[in-house]
Amino acid sequence: MPTDDDCAPYGRERVPGPRVAIPIMVALTFIVGVTIFGLPEAARDLLVVDIAVGVVGVALTPVMLRWPVPAAIGLAVLTLVSPAATPSASAATMLVAQSRPFRLAALIGVGSVACQAVQAAWRPTPSIGYWWWLALITVAWAALIGWGTVMRVRRELLISLRERARRAEADQERRIAEARLAERTLIAREMHDVLAHRLSLLATYAGALEYRPDAAPEKLSAAAGVIRAGVHEALEELRAVITVLRDDDPVGYPETRPQPGLHDLDRLIAESRDAGTPVSVDDRHADAELPAATGRTAYRIVQEGLTNARKHAPGVPVTLVLDGAPGDGLRIELRNPVPAVVGSGVPGAGMGLLGLAERVQLAGGEIEHGPAGPSGDFRLRVELPWPT
Repeated sequence: MPTDDDCAPYGRERVPGPRVAIPIMVALTFIVGVTIFGLPEAARDLLVVDIAVGVVGVALTPVMLRWPVPAAIGLAVLTLVSPAATPSASAATMLVAQSRPFRLAALIGVGSVACQAVQAAWRPTPSIGYWWWLALITVAWAALIGWGTVMRVRRELLISLRERARRAEADQERRIAEARLAERTLIAREMHDVLAHRLSLLATYAGALEYRPDAAPEKLSAAAGVIRAGVHEALEELRAVITVLRDDDPVGYPETRPQPGLHDLDRLIAESRDAGTPVSVDDRHADAELPAATGRTAYRIVQEGLTNARKHAPGVPVTLVLDGAPGDGLRIELRNPVPAVVGSGVPGAGMGLLGLAERVQLAGGEIEHGPAGPSGDFRLRVELPWPT
């Protein structure tokens, strides 16, 4: 009989090849021969008919494997003529039970038993009574249908489990890919925040060296020192991100690196002032502990705001306002007049405000940016949650 892999489940049928058909035909030929040889002497007059029916039944094996229901019906009809069709008819019934719903297999079984009953009525078996023989045939056909149904259910269960395992594996791979993409996006955002600020400072000091070659030697030396330190820090950041991106699992960046917060704003503001951007600070926020994630987000917001002001409005004064308290939220506002000539010649990726919007959204806050008020000053305003 066909194996689980050879008989497809109901609704996903495929045609078995000679690898399956030939062994079944050989087995049926042997069983049909034994059946004909075991017929009583009184049936010898129909020997030619029995042999012909047995040959037809075996020859229908490829049809049985491809279209089990029509083949089972045809073989059941042949059992009306000769017992030589019984082996092929029983095989076809079990194939129907393996590949079709139980109700259809049961109907085929009832029809086959009925044909067997008619055959036994005009070609009785002397060694056993008619009703005993009919009971044995009924039990045998019920066992065939039950066995085939169990095989079908088992096969469908295995296919379902394989499909479930395949989907689980695909989902796991998708989650891993999404986690890696999210981690790399986080790295890219951090690198933009850090390098954009650092490189804009370098561009400012380099421009001062270019346009003021007659400055005092100590100022030139200080500017060169700032450039050297900035390049060193930028290279360190670049080396760190390249190392992480070469790793298949970048988890740990930037959590394993020291992260800035609101306590680092003084250094950030001093760097901007040294680079020629006047920054006035109006700090009204409560003197209470701020969550580390909120403090890091606030620092990046101020950093990006000062960087944008330095790139697009060089030398223009910037006003920074910090306000808020636990339970009331943290409000950050950066405002600067729009200069007559916008831009400093420092190229930008155009992703700063987009990255800030993503940061603020992840933190559960709100962000506004653009011209504000009658003066038309550019304003960046962010509200972040500050739990009690």
